[in-house]
Amino acid sequence: MSHTPPNRALPWLEPGQAFPPVETAWSATDPAPGLLAAGGVLDQPTLVAAYSRGIFPWYSAGQPILWWSTDPRMVLEPSAFRLHRSLRKTLVRLLREGRLEVRIDHDFERVIKACAHTPRNGQSGTWILPAMVEAYVRLHQAGLAHSVETWLDGELAGGLYCVNLGAMVFGESMFSRRSDASKIALAGLVAFCRAHELPLIDCQQNTTHLAFLGGHLMARQDFCQHVRMAVLSPAPVWKFLPVYWQNLLSEDGRRA
Repeated sequence: MSHTPPNRALPWLEPGQAFPPVETAWSATDPAPGLLAAGGVLDQPTLVAAYSRGIFPWYSAGQPILWWSTDPRMVLEPSAFRLHRSLRKTLVRLLREGRLEVRIDHDFERVIKACAHTPRNGQSGTWILPAMVEAYVRLHQAGLAHSVETWLDGELAGGLYCVNLGAMVFGESMFSRRSDASKIALAGLVAFCRAHELPLIDCQQNTTHLAFLGGHLMARQDFCQHVRMAVLSPAPVWKFLPVYWQNLLSEDGRRA
């Protein structure tokens, strides 16, 4: 993932320094819309402060840490997730055959490294640099970052990782080694969020793939207001139960 290098002044953050207001992020007429600040560190207090304000880190090799707050923001409401016919048929078949298991936090580090090393169309490198991997592994060890993993025939076939603060889930990245494996992981995350009444998943970037699955754009002001309230709620216990699949397939059967 590459970015337009900043070519005008940006706030430079020293370690521990507060973030500037998200409203000061670069606008649509600037070279990198949504870019808010550079510098700082990737320690737990900084990352928690960032996510709690609708800010996330995203940068490439050779750049300083870059902090973003895009407007609008791509989000997915679990209640609006579209379980399309082909994916539903795949889920039903794999579950019936006993070949599919979704695990949470079984091997977070393996998932994030797979996300980092998976080739992607239009990208010559990865934004999940070693420093990012280390930072999010530490978040995972603190119970704030989680992996949702698709295991097919006993092998890790795909998955995603996310950050969770209170009732807010921030999606980060996903990977797939077999057909539909990342979509299954996302469906598993949606099923988990529905079961725990988590109303919103942050998807950060607008993509046609997410829109196809039910994602939509949300004004930054509305998104940040939602985040401020959601992070105050108790966080769920991250464990996947088979009944979550039953509920998802039952609720979405009419859309198949």
